[in-house]
Amino acid sequence: MVLEIKKVGVIGAGQMGNGIAHVCALAGYEVALNDISTDRIQSGLATINGNMTRQVGKGIIKEEDRVAALERIKAADSMDQLADIDLVIESAVENEQVKRKIFAQLCPLLKPEAILATNTSSISITRLAASTDRPERFIGIHFMNPVPLMELIELVRGIATEDETFELAKEFTRRLGKTIAVSEDFPAFMVNRILLPMINEAIYTLYEGVGSVEAIDTAMKLGANHPMGPLQLADFIGLDTCLSIMQVLYEGLADSKYRPCPLLVKYVEAGWLGRKTQRGFYDYRGETPVPTR
Repeated sequence: MVLEIKKVGVIGAGQMGNGIAHVCALAGYEVALNDISTDRIQSGLATINGNMTRQVGKGIIKEEDRVAALERIKAADSMDQLADIDLVIESAVENEQVKRKIFAQLCPLLKPEAILATNTSSISITRLAASTDRPERFIGIHFMNPVPLMELIELVRGIATEDETFELAKEFTRRLGKTIAVSEDFPAFMVNRILLPMINEAIYTLYEGVGSVEAIDTAMKLGANHPMGPLQLADFIGLDTCLSIMQVLYEGLADSKYRPCPLLVKYVEAGWLGRKTQRGFYDYRGETPVPTR
């Protein structure tokens, strides 16, 4: 077992992955950032630099902290470069088969004592762990989006996760300055078990013509004091991710109340996935987002 985590690998340089690399580097960890292409890694590094620069501008971190943190992050063009890593965090798309494929490629390359974690927001930790060569050293470390701003991390143990793995994960989380919420290994854990059905219900409200996009979001912002409306939040999360989580809930809990709204399915089929594709419940291609319904 790793006695101390010093080097962290992050697989996936997208919105969640680059955020994880960002906070790990600021906390003093050496970070190796991996993705399926060099272009994706460089894009992730550019995003990290931009986000850290904004933190400097707001007085959250110092310029010397930004420079030092960026020096700690290295591009890992190949998984071979993760061979000496103490903790690897998988942050790929929310698709179980994709994650299993990554673990199949990764596990033979890791040192035996390395800990493997997943940033999944909904998929069974026990089931993912069983697809690896180290279920006792496998754990769910679910970061919230955007990672540099959100304080919470959900820690989720699989049935085989050893106490030592859990304690190291807790110490790692504390060093990041995050607050821990421990969840049992049930579909979508805690945050998304509560949040995504609310978003799905907001989409049903739109689908059934109860209110427009703008009316629904305004109602929840001003009527429930939410910082952003549920449809705006869905676009921020990614409608494909929202659909994946609802499917996990629907299939895992066998309850009709978790059935994904057909309108959500239609938007995903159209490729309207929210901010990342410039269209979702809002159209982001102009200077100001415009509702699409």
